Amino acid sequence: MFNDNESNIKNIALYTRVSTEEQAERGLSLSGQMKTLRSHCENKGWTVTGEYVDDGYTGRNTRRPQYTMMLQDIQKWDGILVLKMDRIHRNSKNFMNMMDQLRKFGKEFISFNENLDTSTAMGRFVMDIIQRIAQLESEQIGERVAFAMVEKAKDPSKGFMGHKLPFGYKLNNHKIKEMPEYLEIVKKCFELYQNGGTFRNLGKRFNKSNTTIRYYLNNIFYAGYERYCHYFRKIKQPNFRPVITKEIWNQTQEKMRRNCRTQNYDPILIPDDEPEFFILNNEEVNTIPIINRAKHNYLT
Repeated sequence: MFNDNESNIKNIALYTRVSTEEQAERGLSLSGQMKTLRSHCENKGWTVTGEYVDDGYTGRNTRRPQYTMMLQDIQKWDGILVLKMDRIHRNSKNFMNMMDQLRKFGKEFISFNENLDTSTAMGRFVMDIIQRIAQLESEQIGERVAFAMVEKAKDPSKGFMGHKLPFGYKLNNHKIKEMPEYLEIVKKCFELYQNGGTFRNLGKRFNKSNTTIRYYLNNIFYAGYERYCHYFRKIKQPNFRPVITKEIWNQTQEKMRRNCRTQNYDPILIPDDEPEFFILNNEEVNTIPIINRAKHNYLT
């Protein structure tokens, strides 16, 4: 935790950075930055315990060797001193992640040009405002993306949703192409599971992991629907044929619910009238969760 007394910094880490473009266009030299920082430390009576210089690295990401080393040396210093805030980060999310790490270890951050010092009450107040603005910006971007994707999900004319295709399909000229030999495996998995099969014995039969078999049986794409979050849209591509019927899908989901050891499996059932579009459990949601595309891929 930061305390409310004037700065208790004794040991300081100096960080400087310049990209090749900045050095050429603005004459923002590393030596000039470091000279100013050393002078400031001398005036404050701080001991410099480390000087970290990234030459030719962008501030838009954290893949910088000296920046990484500085954070690894976090126990050696009480705070970081930079010439300007954009010397250490040009991305607000990365900057706030760094601030969270500094708070965790009780370290301070000082920017010379902005006169920002988190060891003072005013510095902490300004940093809190910056953090809230960054969080608001991030959440607003997420909301806009989520609502845009939901509107696309509701409108079949918008075309393919663009998520990762499941096993047995591939994209060819932006159209879904079936691979019958693989889809036959999926179809057989549904049939055998209906007739008493388990994830384990199906996995052994088809040389797949239990998780892979579960993925097949829990992917509504095979029943003819695309999924985005709570929303499901029937796939409306010419010549597309679902691997299984609505009846087989619903029966499989109910059986997985009965076989679930924790008894907390909530099956996704296709309504009897097989609508063009439906919402999970037929309930409107007031908020739209922001999902990790890489992990979720819009599919179960």
